[in-house]
Amino acid sequence: MDFALSTRWNAHRHSSGEALVAEIRELGFTHLELGYDLTSDLIPGIRAAIAAGEITVNSVHNFCPPPLTETPHPEIFTLGHLEPQIRALARKYTEETLRFAADLGARCVVVHSGNVAMPSLTRELIALYEQGEAFGRTYEKIRQTLLTTREKNAPAQIELLQQELEDLLPVLERLSITLALENLPTWEALPTELEMETLLLHFNSPHLRYWHDIGHAAIRETLGFSNHRRWLQRLSPFLAGFHIHDVNPPAEDHRMPSFGRVNFGLLKPFVNGHSVKVLEPSPRIPREEVAAGLQAIRLAWETPSMERKVSQ
Repeated sequence: MDFALSTRWNAHRHSSGEALVAEIRELGFTHLELGYDLTSDLIPGIRAAIAAGEITVNSVHNFCPPPLTETPHPEIFTLGHLEPQIRALARKYTEETLRFAADLGARCVVVHSGNVAMPSLTRELIALYEQGEAFGRTYEKIRQTLLTTREKNAPAQIELLQQELEDLLPVLERLSITLALENLPTWEALPTELEMETLLLHFNSPHLRYWHDIGHAAIRETLGFSNHRRWLQRLSPFLAGFHIHDVNPPAEDHRMPSFGRVNFGLLKPFVNGHSVKVLEPSPRIPREEVAAGLQAIRLAWETPSMERKVSQ
């Protein structure tokens, strides 16, 4: 089973792509996801490593390379934004990322679709959870306000997102690449699991798929927004790949597997040879934790289930 490592982990430490690739290879990885903060000076070395057969790029995270005039972030511009100028820039730079990814032989581009125009209340729920007040009266009042406000405001932006995806589909088909919509941890984010399913059923295209971020899904379940395993099962026919990272509740994510509370073994039935599997640790995670996390996910997903039971 091939696991990739996101360059989010180490891009900030290197001035050459050769050194970036060498560090990742030393940890046992032969595949990469190029992160949204990968600067242009790192690209020649990565291209050389690809040409030499030292590394394979399976996926690229939008936007990459990042727009030079902005601080790197996957939501600088978003396809579901209310402002047409913002959507136009999102489409422009997404197309640039798609061409870059196709040129490197990547299979898919991972994209954040945006957020509903509304007050950000998820962070208030996280704060209450950390204070030991999860699902109390105040928590539930805020959660209900969040749900009802989003239900009112989201449809217009889902329609805009759908229109942008319609415009991008010919580009995806021409480049033979997949655009994968990532699930995000907040309830303000676009799309929800149900909205994701509706969009993907509407398009029914191999070039438009679902990207399952395990840490984000775990946070959504912890906060009372969704059921992680049930929705992964429903969306698995559209699955392009995984971002793999662990979480300490409620929302301390981007840890390596076995350094948080996620039960990765429960997700094994949804892992197959076609899905891209990317470990996505925070840049703060030490090298030895990355190595240990890789071994942990291999144990969880590569060990036959019966063998795991016998060994426990």
